[in-house]
Amino acid sequence: MMARQQRFIPPLATRDDALVERMDEPSCDRETLFRTYAAFPRVNRVVSGWRKTYVSQIRPRFSGPVQSLVDIGSGGGDLARALVGWARDDGVRLDVTAVDPDPRAFDYVQTLPPVDGIVFRRCASTDLADEGARFDFVISNHVLHHLGAAELGAVFADSERLARRAVIHSDIRRSAAAYLLFSAFTAAGFRGSFIREDGLLSIRRSYRLEELAALAPRGWTVRAQAPHRLLLLFEPDPCGA
Repeated sequence: MMARQQRFIPPLATRDDALVERMDEPSCDRETLFRTYAAFPRVNRVVSGWRKTYVSQIRPRFSGPVQSLVDIGSGGGDLARALVGWARDDGVRLDVTAVDPDPRAFDYVQTLPPVDGIVFRRCASTDLADEGARFDFVISNHVLHHLGAAELGAVFADSERLARRAVIHSDIRRSAAAYLLFSAFTAAGFRGSFIREDGLLSIRRSYRLEELAALAPRGWTVRAQAPHRLLLLFEPDPCGA
């Protein structure tokens, strides 16, 4: 059985950043892309670990009844909605600015019911930083593996400019186990979307801990989070806020 499974696992020793996910193609089918956004809540509940990340990295840093957060590369907006709800349950109003430069992501979220506390904007993190915007928290989910070197450096720099309290970028940790488990999880139930194809490509494009740590700027840390996650963390100097 193990030998048969291994035949279906592509080489994972090195990151394959030449791969292009279907949803990143400007010409991809719009309806399929929207079905992909619609499936993100189900996928992220299983694989992203953000409830655990909220409890360990965000909630302990709340300092008052109203907090602010920017979600970079917010896609279909499901994480923004989850965070607002979790904070509300903890008695905190979390005002979220969810940004994505892809016009298709912005168009998709306009089809959903509005949520009090969330503002969606079609822009990049650099646009916010250039405006002088500041937020208590800066986060992203499944964004880092999409970016080229220059884009990654820009997100690091923007995050430092935007954050008052903490930066938390969460992404996949590349491994054969992650590939096999995601393949099994998406074997059925996500037809008509890019979830399975792009998810497996995402794992091949994603980092291992030592790879991401080598790219992280000085003062940033990388932590593994079970089962197959990486957290890239930065905490600004409070004296410089």
